[in-house]
Amino acid sequence: MKILSFNANGLRSATSKGFFDWVPSVDADLICIQETKAQEHQLRMPSMLPDGYTAYFRDATTKKGYSGVAVYTRNAPDEVITGLGWKPFDDEGRYLELRFGNLSVVSMYFPSGSSGEERQAFKFQCIEKLTPKFDRLLKSGRDVVLCGDWNIVHTRRDIRNWTSNQKNSGCLPEERAWLDLLFQKRGWVDTYRCLNPEGEDYTWWSQRFGVREKNIGWRIDYQVVTPSMRARLKSCAIFPEPKFSDHAPYLVDYDYDA
Repeated sequence: MKILSFNANGLRSATSKGFFDWVPSVDADLICIQETKAQEHQLRMPSMLPDGYTAYFRDATTKKGYSGVAVYTRNAPDEVITGLGWKPFDDEGRYLELRFGNLSVVSMYFPSGSSGEERQAFKFQCIEKLTPKFDRLLKSGRDVVLCGDWNIVHTRRDIRNWTSNQKNSGCLPEERAWLDLLFQKRGWVDTYRCLNPEGEDYTWWSQRFGVREKNIGWRIDYQVVTPSMRARLKSCAIFPEPKFSDHAPYLVDYDYDA
């Protein structure tokens, strides 16, 4: 089972740059998209509905053309869940879960705090509210894959300029401590780091001139899984090229029949 996760920074924009033309080359069974930046009726166009997949969407209801997540799947799910149960998060179109038997595949878009204090405060509130919800997922006995843009780096290996970003959103000690809690104490597994203990690959680059060319990046896009999925990890790949967005698609291959 191959799962692709990708922050499109506008799915219509990524489509115009050839994203869905490229998709067959990775042969993904599920495609989890973040930042669709559109309403569902704008995305149900032939160019954004690749053959062999059924698409599910969760749009932002607070502001049109903002946030939004999607999952494309080759197999029909048993159940579709369009929120985590906390309205401020769900109304921004940040969580979509498809269930296949005992497997849950989630497309999640965690907020950024880089625009100012108000959004950083919301980001910290999300950490507080979502932690017990993730705990319940962990204790449910389900096999869970949380795909998405978490907008947080975890360690020095996940960001090019570690020291100079210690006071910037996405690299704050409090944010990274939350990932410590999830990965080291709760048992959630960062698939990339599990498969690449010494890896220093990135999934996002600022759009300032020359930054991507110099590979001054951050790894903020993850597939985080329950401990039951650790032994099923086969391989993973990040695709900085072709460029469809300021993020790179991230693919994980699992020894799993959905």
